[in-house]
Amino acid sequence: MTALPTLSRAQAANTIRIGVMTDMSGMYRDNTGPTSVACTRMAAQEFGNRGFAVEVIEADHQNRPDVGANLARQWYDQGIDLIIDVPTSSVGLAVNQVAREKNKPYINVGSATADLTGAQCGPSTVHWAYDTWMLARSNGGATVKAGGDTWFFITADYAFGHALERDTMNFVRQAGGRILGSVRTPFPGTTDFSSFLLQAQSSRAKVIGLANAGADTQTCVKQAAEFGLTRRGIKLASLLLFINDVHGLGLQTAQGLTCTETFYWDLNDRSRAFARRVIQRTPTNYPNMIHAGCYSGTLHFLKAIADMGVPAAKASGLDLVNRMKAMPTDDEAFGPGSIRPDGRRICPSFLFEVKKPEESRGPWDYLKLVQETPAAEAFRPVGEGGCALIRA
Repeated sequence: MTALPTLSRAQAANTIRIGVMTDMSGMYRDNTGPTSVACTRMAAQEFGNRGFAVEVIEADHQNRPDVGANLARQWYDQGIDLIIDVPTSSVGLAVNQVAREKNKPYINVGSATADLTGAQCGPSTVHWAYDTWMLARSNGGATVKAGGDTWFFITADYAFGHALERDTMNFVRQAGGRILGSVRTPFPGTTDFSSFLLQAQSSRAKVIGLANAGADTQTCVKQAAEFGLTRRGIKLASLLLFINDVHGLGLQTAQGLTCTETFYWDLNDRSRAFARRVIQRTPTNYPNMIHAGCYSGTLHFLKAIADMGVPAAKASGLDLVNRMKAMPTDDEAFGPGSIRPDGRRICPSFLFEVKKPEESRGPWDYLKLVQETPAAEAFRPVGEGGCALIRA
């Protein structure tokens, strides 16, 4: 990361700088990456000039916590006012610590771990869009109710996979299911999941829970199809599956999989209007809940700055985030919502099933709604996460 362009004192005092830290070249590129940057820039442009300028920059954290933490320190020291996105939970947790040390705002969208609003919650951090608890409650609970009461987990061996496995196991057990085993796969770098899938098959579990994401999930689904696991009656529970993954797999392979999102481009008139504007910028990649979260979080951040004034906003990340928490959220991507004291932005979640090829009406028409979970029930209750901000 080279030094940012130097602004004059007057420019710096009246310019809000937003850094999109994301995966521009790795396995999460399509799920985050350039489309996250495009959505952040779109929010800044649509917000307009309300007495201050907005500059958006981007960087690739390479899915490495050390790179992410060093970049966060450099950015904040060079005058970045907000870091947003940050997929890969190990990187997200590292950036969270830097934001706490520097008293700077951090909107985490891409990292899933629910620990960001639990034991690792930070006073200047907001967690947007989704988390592992929400995914586990929606997808895991529904699968057990549908008869999938014995599970084996294939888990990415880092913070995200561990949290998703933990949260899903809890819901499976609460619903009366049993865990027959699990295996952790090296992250990143695993390209062949055949031995792990055969371990899962040998356990005789009815459900294989995929506690991974992006290219790892796609590879697991493809190799499971090659082995004929689903034809033998084994269900794949893709615990974090984005519409971009479905696009990469194709409906013939992905049909019948379930996924949980807080945003779907074809959900309603407002989401379709939002998606149309994004697709003009990224015509080969439709937005998912991370991309929408970068837009939504940026917009709310800028509204809070306009409300409290640039000098006060720059003076304290804690004060700015507290102002964000005090204001209701509302935008085309998610509709109305709110931010809790622990930093969790809440909204409804939706369980979808991937359509059969003959059910699709056109490009990216991939999902059909199975059930909606109200905002008040979609995320972990505020008092159960162990966040010190709640105990204080």
